Amino acid sequence: MESEKIHCLIIGSGPAGYTAAIYAARAGLKPIMYTGLVQGGQLMNTTDVENYPGYPKGILGPEMMEDFKLQAERFGTDIRYGMATKVEFNQHPPHKVWIDGEKLLEADAVILATGAEAKWLGLDSEKRLNGSGVSACAVCDGFFFRKQEVAIVGAGDTACEEAIYLSKICSTVHMIVRRDVMRASTIMQERVINTPNIKIYWNSQTDEILGDTVVESVRIKNCKENTMTEVPISGFFVAIGHKPNSDVFKEYIHTDDQGYVITVPGRTETNVEGVFACGDLQDKVFRQAVTAAGTGCMAALETERYLSAKH
Repeated sequence: MESEKIHCLIIGSGPAGYTAAIYAARAGLKPIMYTGLVQGGQLMNTTDVENYPGYPKGILGPEMMEDFKLQAERFGTDIRYGMATKVEFNQHPPHKVWIDGEKLLEADAVILATGAEAKWLGLDSEKRLNGSGVSACAVCDGFFFRKQEVAIVGAGDTACEEAIYLSKICSTVHMIVRRDVMRASTIMQERVINTPNIKIYWNSQTDEILGDTVVESVRIKNCKENTMTEVPISGFFVAIGHKPNSDVFKEYIHTDDQGYVITVPGRTETNVEGVFACGDLQDKVFRQAVTAAGTGCMAALETERYLSAKH
């Protein structure tokens, strides 16, 4: 099997990974990045990005990630296509990472930036209209539907938080809850129930999202009464959770019960020496491009300090 020794390895290519690459390259660490299956992360499935500083007119998600990539390359990052399929993180480097089951890398330091994926309902219409009214991030995209009617599906704290957020900018929020109770904390449930422009559909599920090229309405099925209701909306938000891409690391890296990598509070250090984690892989609270980029910067700076102390 082909093998290679690497000083600084970055796994993942979203805002966190690219920012880590920019800082690591400028620090002379000669980082090598493996992009994963989707180069650019979740923003590759995002249309207009209007809340990232420096883009006053907004920018398309894929265009923004191309800018990140070009900036990382400008400073010498070696960007490669491939996926980490196996790792062996010992307590002391070098750490071993297998790419596509074919190539072995031995790295002095590793930055994990594999992100997280939104959980989806699995509807064909949801996939077809993703980015055309369907979204998994109310904070990112709610602004586009101000003073309009929207729907949100979910029953946890995140769903409640996003429903309340949407209620402040949208005329009506139709909240679809699968059972007759929510999973959210009592205080979050009370806030949702007491918000006048949030209408809750209990014992219900999304039967179909309707619209040819953009979201026009949603068909809601009441599972208890076996009835259908079609509600005109402009935006449909899925808030049933995220899955961090941490499975390949779990044997060695500590994660919480949801699979998010646990780092030292306020840092990007993991439980393994020389392995750092940034972005949505370790952030289940904010999940924004700008916060991911911030932790990418932190990971690179901590990696630089670590490697300087070791060599």
